[in-house]
Amino acid sequence: MTAEPTATTGRTLRIAYSPCPNDTFVFDAWAHGRVPGAPALDVTFADIDVTNGMAERGEFDVLKVSYAVLPWVLDEYALLPCGGALGRGCGPLVLTREPGLDLGGRTVAVPSERSTAYLLFRLWAADVLPDGVGRVVVMPFHEIMPAVREGRVDAGLVIHEARFTYRAYGLHCLADMGEHWESSTGLPIPLGAIIAKRSLGADTLRALAASARASVRMAWEDPEASRPYVRAHAQELDPSVADQHIGLYVNEFTADLGGAGYAAVRGLLTRAAAEGLVPPLPAGALEFV
Repeated sequence: MTAEPTATTGRTLRIAYSPCPNDTFVFDAWAHGRVPGAPALDVTFADIDVTNGMAERGEFDVLKVSYAVLPWVLDEYALLPCGGALGRGCGPLVLTREPGLDLGGRTVAVPSERSTAYLLFRLWAADVLPDGVGRVVVMPFHEIMPAVREGRVDAGLVIHEARFTYRAYGLHCLADMGEHWESSTGLPIPLGAIIAKRSLGADTLRALAASARASVRMAWEDPEASRPYVRAHAQELDPSVADQHIGLYVNEFTADLGGAGYAAVRGLLTRAAAEGLVPPLPAGALEFV
């Protein structure tokens, strides 16, 4: 989808985000030219593991990525203070076929090793699994629940709408990574971030942040307007599940990270760096223009 360029940037900006309901809900008004004065967008849809790689290669102007990838990309990209996904009660789950399975020495499927879900899983495992897991395998997130159900892996780390659908696969929730994070830190769960190239300049970065805020507020004010866009890209997701997905992942932190949001991001990346999972963040790396 390509809009006409605007005076704000002088050109159409290339953006990539997922087809998940929370992203299409947030970006609907902006992508369809309904946000007055917003920079024009050329939209590409890609799963977040793909957009993480795009960010590391510097391929797009604006991207939705995992907070986990920030230490590798913040030299080229700035974190926008809005548009992303943080929250409470919305963390990744570890699923098994049998309730109460001991994961020591077991095989666990994860959607990515550069994902926030993976960092939360590793931090949880460091606290509760003294012997660690046996093996971690990466597979597309939509393949994880079938793999657990069929016994091809012992457990799976799942995200997004799998919170609402795993029981239909006959699976059990062994642990909630978000619950562990919240109970141990008191902070919201940082999941997905919106980043934009620093080379766009301060004026354009501020315009991007203002446009993201306006787009999400317009979606809240008129939810029906976004429904066709959400349904067109929801990969046959049941509409009620899509609504639950939006209700969980689009919240006050989407409009503005605020102090608690920034503390959550710093806390996650600081803890992950201490465990050797990510490089340390340079001072001031999260600051917006």
